[in-house]
Formats: sequence, structure tokens, C-alpha cells
Amino acid sequence: MRAVGYQKSLPIDEDEALVDIEVDDPEPFGRDLLVAVKAISVNPVDTKVRRHAAPEVGAWKILGFDAAGIVVATGPDASLFKPGDAVFLRRRDRAAGDQCGASCRRRTAGRAQARFAQLC
Repeated sequence: MRAVGYQKSLPIDEDEALVDIEVDDPEPFGRDLLVAVKAISVNPVDTKVRRHAAPEVGAWKILGFDAAGIVVATGPDASLFKPGDAVFLRRRDRAAGDQCGASCRRRTAGRAQARFAQLC
């Protein structure tokens, strides 16, 4: 999947502060949802993580705490949402990509009632 990530904590005006990358698609397990991301927002935590948390050497760190999108798959124990549901979420895997994984617990995912651009 396409995502936005970084390998070094750099000032935002540097060319490699945020980079478009390709990574493996996440897999839903347990009570997880796999969501096709339609909108993301920049959470204040994202800015702090980017400035202060460098990934392991050679690895990518993907930002994105808040997202909205469409459920495309669920883990075997997920029961609150089904493929095709529009959701907004705070997720376990970073959301700044085409897809993200998220827990389907009520506090981390909810049904989307507005346009995606209005949610994030």
C-alpha cells in the first residue's frame, strides 16, 4: 500500500521529512478492522512523534492517528462493524496510507455520518 513515512526525525522543511513510500498491506486479526482510508488528519501527537521518535535504522515510521474510511475486511472476532461500513477511527497501525488496521472497540472506531473530509 502507499503510505507517508520517514526514516529520520528532520525539520519539516527538509525534503526527506515526509516521504511517499510503499509498504505491505496490514492484515486484520482478532477484533481488528482493515479500513480503506479516505481521509486523515494531522493530530498534534503526529507532529511530536515525527520530531522526536526516529524509527530503527533502515525502517520507516508511518504517522497518522486519526482517519476515516470504509471497512474492507474484519478479523475473525470483529462483530461491531462489517465490510462496507463507513467509520472514523483512532488506530493501532498508522493511518497515513491507503489502508490501516484498527481495533473495533467502541472507543477507537465509530460509524461515520458525515462526509469524509469533514471528519478529519
